[in-house]
Amino acid sequence: MKHVVSISLGSSSQDFDFVTEFLGEKLHVRRVGTNGSTPAAVKLIKQWDKKAAAIGLGVLKDSYKVGSRRFIEKDSARLKAVATQVPVTTGGRLGDIFQEWAVRHAQTHLGSFFNNARVLFFSGMTDYKLALSIAEYTSNLQFADPLLQLGVPKLLGSVDALNLYANGAHYVKNWTLPAAMASGPVKEWTRFVLRKAMQKATVIVAPVHELDDFGLEELAGKTVITATVNDERIAQMRDKGVATIIDGSPVMHGHVLGANLLDAMIMAATGKRGIDILEDDYLEIIAGLQSEPRIIHPNGFHRVNRFAFVIHPLSQEYFKKVKPIELLSQVSPPVLMNTLEKAMAYAPPFVYSRVTGIQSPTGVEAEGWLISVGGTPKEIMRHSPEFTYRRLLDAAAMSKRLGAQIMGLGAFTKVVGDAGLTVAKRAPLPITTGNSYSASGALWAAHDALLRMRLLPAPKGKQRVKFKAMVVGATGAIGSVCARLLAKAAEEVYMVSPETAKLLALKESILLETPDAKVFLSARADKDIAEMDMIVTATSGAGKKVLDIMKVKPGCVITDVARPLDLPASEVAKRPDVLVIESGEILLPGDVQMKNIGLPKGVAYACLAETIVLALEGRFENFTVGRAIEWEKVREIYQLGLKHGMKLAAISGVNGPFSDADIENVRSLALAARAKAALEAPTAKLKPMPKPGAKSAKKPVVAKAEAKV
Repeated sequence: MKHVVSISLGSSSQDFDFVTEFLGEKLHVRRVGTNGSTPAAVKLIKQWDKKAAAIGLGVLKDSYKVGSRRFIEKDSARLKAVATQVPVTTGGRLGDIFQEWAVRHAQTHLGSFFNNARVLFFSGMTDYKLALSIAEYTSNLQFADPLLQLGVPKLLGSVDALNLYANGAHYVKNWTLPAAMASGPVKEWTRFVLRKAMQKATVIVAPVHELDDFGLEELAGKTVITATVNDERIAQMRDKGVATIIDGSPVMHGHVLGANLLDAMIMAATGKRGIDILEDDYLEIIAGLQSEPRIIHPNGFHRVNRFAFVIHPLSQEYFKKVKPIELLSQVSPPVLMNTLEKAMAYAPPFVYSRVTGIQSPTGVEAEGWLISVGGTPKEIMRHSPEFTYRRLLDAAAMSKRLGAQIMGLGAFTKVVGDAGLTVAKRAPLPITTGNSYSASGALWAAHDALLRMRLLPAPKGKQRVKFKAMVVGATGAIGSVCARLLAKAAEEVYMVSPETAKLLALKESILLETPDAKVFLSARADKDIAEMDMIVTATSGAGKKVLDIMKVKPGCVITDVARPLDLPASEVAKRPDVLVIESGEILLPGDVQMKNIGLPKGVAYACLAETIVLALEGRFENFTVGRAIEWEKVREIYQLGLKHGMKLAAISGVNGPFSDADIENVRSLALAARAKAALEAPTAKLKPMPKPGAKSAKKPVVAKAEAKV
């Protein structure tokens, strides 16, 4: 039986030994810690040099390569040179394989797990190969090498910066801090800078023992990439709130083996020294172990995905809510407010609000940022699309730095130019306009409102509710999808738009999908508006009047998807017998915390909800961009929303949510208005009364009218 020993500078409380059959050889394997004592390690190496088949050293790699430069870790090399009889290894090559495999395994198994993650390496030089692997998924990397090696309060922010540092590191690698600088104040400052960096990171790469001095403040909710995490370490990390541990180290006989120990076992079993073991040998042996990297959730499954969403002021009133310009806006005359409105269009993007507390029933959480750009609709329309593109790309760059994995466009930012296509091509992270969920939410809300009004004949059996619907702005991104979906549900669909050629093409397309649909076209809404049971307004008219609400049928449900609204409060007030709702807002799952966006707590616009749904699902892709929205995506985002706990919020109007009593009041007024109209209609059709003695032709007409009523 051959003996294999791992001599570690770590704690002796982690020691173990076992006997196993490995690669056809019977091995007695043991791990011995020296509690940080280098002399004790030297003594043990000399002792086992005479009787072990191979020795593993649980210390830093004896050498590592950064770019084109190779570095020798002199302390490890000296320990390694103590043994003269048997092969000694630090397991550097094998450790690199296990770590990189663990990261790639987690990226695949957890689904886009490291996309744009904020990753902090305690040492990018010793984990250089791992850094290159993670850089394939995110460029948000930080390396603490200058901080921990030299006490310089500076972190490196890219692989390129790490390469530059490494090229000059050989000049200062052996430099020792003067005693005065290495004392308390510098150490405390170094620790402070490292702690702040850990708090901002989402992923931390460090040797497991170097995390012992940190607690909940630095590690809560984090993902830790490390090695040789045993049950005791897992318990410690659970108490510190660590969300996920990723460890490539194999487990054998209930013990976690360090790369140095497994490498020593391979040497003992094969009789080869480290230099003679090829990559193919490692591949064959690792495959034979039939193990895979461990993904551990110490506190139960916990995953937080990140998003950003772009908002902008809908009017000058917005400036009265934003610091620090709120004081100026409150005392400024209208002329100065107009100047302020123009100036704010040039302002750089800023974080309006952090969004937290979103939790799906699946266990996944989402957090994000509302990024504000300064242009009102008036200013956005006044400038060229490229002007807005630049602001949105600046917002995308900010979102990426914050760690967002997808960014949504809100209000007018999604209708400018080509409706997100250019921004999606040029942005450093995936983009969605949210129009798929906006269309879904609009019809969701309209259908719910129709049912609650109870003015339509109840369907028999599995029949659909029969109603007439109109879409104003039907050739737009949201309007066209609403028209397609209504063609499958409504008895008749009236599509309104000044873009006549697009209307004709849209009708052709709809009839190919739904051949039995009854579709009518018009360039203006007022022509057929009086017959409609449902109207969806989805224009980009920036406040222009798009329909005459006085001509609308009593009891009609109007869903206003446009931002700014097509129907302001002053117009809605004219018709208390009509239910006007502000599209389909979505109630987000969880205890949502964010600044006021003009909706009740926990409620979001559907376009924002789409961004959140995609984040919860881990779908970091350009989902809805351009004006040609696919109705399959509308259906898909609706289903995904249900999966993640999205609900239709209380139906809201210009004055806030409608209660059951409010809707019942609108219904009563509508019934009264219809009854009055029905009674007045026959009178208008009657001819003047005949002279006495003349034959009257009125009785049949009156009879018909009464029968109709």
